[in-house]
Amino acid sequence: MKNDFEIENNTFAKRHNKWLRNLIVSAVLVIVIAGIGVLAFLGIQKFRSGRISIKSIKKAWSEYDYQNVYEQTFSFLQGEPYNNTVLTYYAYACFFLSQAQSESQFAQEYLDESINSLRIALYSASRSLVPQLQYMLGRAYFYKNTISTHYYADLAIKYLLLAKENGYDAPDIPEYLGLSYAALGMTMESISAFTEALLVRESDALLLSIAEQYFNASEYSAAEQYLYRIIKSSENDDILIRSHVLLGNIYINREEYDSALEEFNNVLKKNENSADAHYGIGVVYEKQGNIVKARAEWRQALKLQVNHADALKKMANN
Repeated sequence: MKNDFEIENNTFAKRHNKWLRNLIVSAVLVIVIAGIGVLAFLGIQKFRSGRISIKSIKKAWSEYDYQNVYEQTFSFLQGEPYNNTVLTYYAYACFFLSQAQSESQFAQEYLDESINSLRIALYSASRSLVPQLQYMLGRAYFYKNTISTHYYADLAIKYLLLAKENGYDAPDIPEYLGLSYAALGMTMESISAFTEALLVRESDALLLSIAEQYFNASEYSAAEQYLYRIIKSSENDDILIRSHVLLGNIYINREEYDSALEEFNNVLKKNENSADAHYGIGVVYEKQGNIVKARAEWRQALKLQVNHADALKKMANN
């Protein structure tokens, strides 16, 4: 039989082992709980850092990362399709992405998305934001007009004028209006808008646009003045060529054929493959009664540009 001392020792050992086991289990539980807490914290942080929010959209916008803005806003709008702030950023991102496309099909798709979103955003926009949205909508329609087979210049004019009337001050509005009026054949309105644009920023392209509109209005002296300014100072060969061709056409209309030939020959010195110059020389020969030489020049124009509309018409009628 075990004596009292052995019984007491056994009891103490059992208690000690139980306490030790409990201590180890508690320590393991603490470690596990702490680990779960750390993992949960890291998971929450990762979720927050990757979550799409208006703040993250604005950050991408401030970095001019339009593709990122587009992707974030597109995802955000799946859950909140009428969030005006996000809808506006989406429309703007689509617009700027359209400008970066080399394929007109993709550019048009982005522009359509931009226009649709801008029109929706206008319904619930704050009063202070409306003029800016109208301006962007006018710009979107303007660029859509340049790549579409349909006319959108009238809508570009509508929204650009609304933006202007509502106090939106953008220096490029007059130039957009001038080009849009020109696309619709509204010559005097185009001249007026271009003249206003000239007060903001003078450029060779703008001077040429004004000259072209004065030519369309048969105001040749006014057109000449702008063309002389371009020819005197421009270093842009493309604009110089177009200016010489237009000046040559003015001289044809005035029956100053030697001066017209000089202008077209100036073009050929810069670009011997100018279909417009050969066409113009052909018209001069036609006016002088030399139809054989005229047809030779028109054939050359068509050889250089197979779809030259004026040369095709002349060959069909002569």
